[in-house]
Amino acid sequence: MTNHQQPTTSPRLNEALDLLYAVGPSESSTTRAQVKLREALAVAQARDVFYDLLPSSPIGAVLVAMNVRGVIAVGFGITERAFVAAVQRKTGAVVTRSPQKAAAALRQLREYLTGKRVAFDLPVDLSLQTNFQQQVLFAAREIPRGEIATYTDIARRIGRPKAARAVGQVLRQNPVPIVIPCHRVLAADGSLRGYLGGGTKTKAWLLKLEGARAG
Repeated sequence: MTNHQQPTTSPRLNEALDLLYAVGPSESSTTRAQVKLREALAVAQARDVFYDLLPSSPIGAVLVAMNVRGVIAVGFGITERAFVAAVQRKTGAVVTRSPQKAAAALRQLREYLTGKRVAFDLPVDLSLQTNFQQQVLFAAREIPRGEIATYTDIARRIGRPKAARAVGQVLRQNPVPIVIPCHRVLAADGSLRGYLGGGTKTKAWLLKLEGARAG
């Protein structure tokens, strides 16, 4: 698979552009121009997306995509081509394979799935999600390892006690599963319901790995 990487900016370029704007007519207009320029550069850098894959793990191949802000997608039970296409569709970015840039995230995922790590230390970028989706996902991220919650529990935690069904829909589309542990959220009757990638079998395996569920 061949991808084309977009050029990125550097602090040195930022400084040069600052000097260029500094010759403007007034200090206030120069400051405003510099602020707008930095905002535009930040957006452009966030659009550069990189990915790589872990060819094998206890749940099969695992893929991860990220930008300068953090991890934006984790995939398993999906082909590399389908994963890249989905990330491109959601972000509108050119997605470039970069083992170097994705190395830390894949290392932590590998360690977690093999029982050598109990928690993630990874930044996550949910800026493409709505405010409600972010609330649900961050609430799910707060569920401790070895514990479980229900969709209703999450709805209550975000102040939307009647939104259990909507919570379930958000978690079924969690862009960064495992890192944000939506597998720890069950139905009110304790059933596993659906799960991304490997289905309920994978969900049960993850819970067993964490000591939350025996079967």
